[in-house]
Amino acid sequence: MSTQAKLPPSSIPLFTTVSSFREWRRKVYDERKSVGFVATMGALHEGHLSLVRKSLAENDLTVMSIFVNPAQFAPHEDLATYPRTLPGDLELLTAESMMVVNPSASEPITRKASAVFLPTVSEMYPSGISQDTSAQKGAFVEVKGYGHQMEGQSRPTFFRGVATIVTKLFNAIEVSGALSDPFSRSHGGARQPTNAYFGQKDIQQALLLRRMCKDLLLSHPDPSHVHIVPTARDPTNGLALSSRNAYLTSDGKKVAPTLKEALTAAESAWNEGLTKRECVLRAEQVIDAKRTQARSEGLEVEMRLDYVQLNDSGTFEVVEDQSRRLGDGSDPVILSGALWVDKTRLIDNIILGDQSRILA
Repeated sequence: MSTQAKLPPSSIPLFTTVSSFREWRRKVYDERKSVGFVATMGALHEGHLSLVRKSLAENDLTVMSIFVNPAQFAPHEDLATYPRTLPGDLELLTAESMMVVNPSASEPITRKASAVFLPTVSEMYPSGISQDTSAQKGAFVEVKGYGHQMEGQSRPTFFRGVATIVTKLFNAIEVSGALSDPFSRSHGGARQPTNAYFGQKDIQQALLLRRMCKDLLLSHPDPSHVHIVPTARDPTNGLALSSRNAYLTSDGKKVAPTLKEALTAAESAWNEGLTKRECVLRAEQVIDAKRTQARSEGLEVEMRLDYVQLNDSGTFEVVEDQSRRLGDGSDPVILSGALWVDKTRLIDNIILGDQSRILA
């Protein structure tokens, strides 16, 4: 375990190197315990904690990573100013616990987070890293054909960075039992699987990672153990929780729920049987009306729609019309959008169709 002086005090074991974490992870194998993994960039909020609770409920041990990944940020994006709140993050995580029934014990047990992986940039990118993809060196992961739609249209290098860092984290979090476990060698690797948890707010990212695990033949986690958890929202206005919400001004916070309202209007249009274009138009009308209202109320805020779109959840291709009806075994449709509120980019989505085919 790292003893770096810069790390804040924590009752949860903290690891800053792959080697130190793997030493801890091998001991877990010896105990035959399942591990749930939550990957984050820190600045924790209720959305992250909902993933932690899901993991606590379903696994013996829960591991979280906190790493602001440079490869997810284009040169013009907010890497330098992205919120970094490690002391507060650890306080929030330490406060989380869940009582579960253990069939092998006479009394319920209380589960808490088991470890936090806090790697440095040099640890995760031994060959170095640049936000300029043309200057990058070393190994990277790209899921071809599934990263240029939806969010990929506005952030063309984003999913390459996501796929790369999550593959690295999976490799760091999961250790081959054959390294230290004779039982696994002789019994075909009989150990509990790793479960990974991601939020619906970043739906394209989560589905792309599921596909990546399938295409790369990953066993820990395999695609069925990549769980997508419903979006956590502000209970007062429905705003999807995000670390970047901290950038919003007081006036910005008043109009931030507009994106969810717009998507809800488009969902209603879809359920009425209207065309894709009419659904998008309904959403745009909600945003236009809110922009006019904000001006009339004297709010000092600018709203700019990036996109509203309907995409197939299997291919991410645009759904052009209502010719493919839902409920016939076809993949659900993702209704998603992105809205700039001043300099803060908000994203959100609604799943049209059988959500159980996607969500945990």
